[in-house]
Amino acid sequence: MLKDLIVRCQGKPLFVSDELPHYGTVLGELFHELVPSAPTGKPGRPRNPERVIDADLDYATVHKTRQGGQVIKVERKVVHGSEQHVLARLAKSPSQAVNTAYVERSNLDWRLWDAHLARKAPTFARSIRWLKAKFAICVACYNLIRPHETLSRGEDRIFRPKTPAMAANVTDHRWTFSELLAYPALCQ
Repeated sequence: MLKDLIVRCQGKPLFVSDELPHYGTVLGELFHELVPSAPTGKPGRPRNPERVIDADLDYATVHKTRQGGQVIKVERKVVHGSEQHVLARLAKSPSQAVNTAYVERSNLDWRLWDAHLARKAPTFARSIRWLKAKFAICVACYNLIRPHETLSRGEDRIFRPKTPAMAANVTDHRWTFSELLAYPALCQ
């Protein structure tokens, strides 16, 4: 999934996650350079090259301390990159602080829209191919068909249906399901 994102992005995006260590491991696997070790002059197999994380990778984590089911403290930490560079990138985004709100909201939507992605559900996907296809349709509906409340209300507070694709100037209208399912690139 991240490999797909990297191919589609221009430059490296800012990555923000909770403190699950797997995120850092995967980012280290994707954004590194192998630096060969200097020869030791001793007999035997040479040392493996050293992995050096790309200097322009920006990755930050959010740690939430909970007490009694409520968040009482939020700590943010820059793992890779400089804090100034991360803050400069945040200044250009809708969010001004390191947080996981957008991805958590997306995860909630995907779990609500697809029973196979729900937690502790009695369903399971029999084929990863069909799961990916169904998920692609969900993402397309989210971006092309479904108007979003925050994008649809202007300064005058009048509701004018607007999708994320319309906000990004990818399309000039809300798509219909027929239009989406007839689009040739999705059928390949």
